[in-house]
Amino acid sequence: MAKKQGGKADEPTRKPLVWLHGEVKTPPFTPEGRQEAGMLLRFLQRGERLDMPPSEPLTNVCPRCGALRVRDAEHNWRIMYRVDPDAVLILEVYAKKTRTIPKAVIDRCKQRLKDYDESVKAAKKK
Repeated sequence: MAKKQGGKADEPTRKPLVWLHGEVKTPPFTPEGRQEAGMLLRFLQRGERLDMPPSEPLTNVCPRCGALRVRDAEHNWRIMYRVDPDAVLILEVYAKKTRTIPKAVIDRCKQRLKDYDESVKAAKKK
């Protein structure tokens, strides 16, 4: 049984969000877009698996990575993430303007994951 957090007895513990880059705020998100992004992030925090269309897998970044797809008034946002056993890592938030994810975005996400994993490994050694 999952540990309980705070108020409701039947609510499972949510994994924390670790923001390595980006934010979800109004503006540039509309209030509705920010609400949708928050709902999708809460699903990930509760350990729910999201498939297409709200989330696309990003196995070219890492096997546990994905991109949340948030349709907003003027933009289609992508929130790149990785689900770890103890947290949900937010790697990048950007407005998608092309059909494919830019190589620069993928490279930045890979580098952020490498830096994060190395810092976690170093902290465990201490």
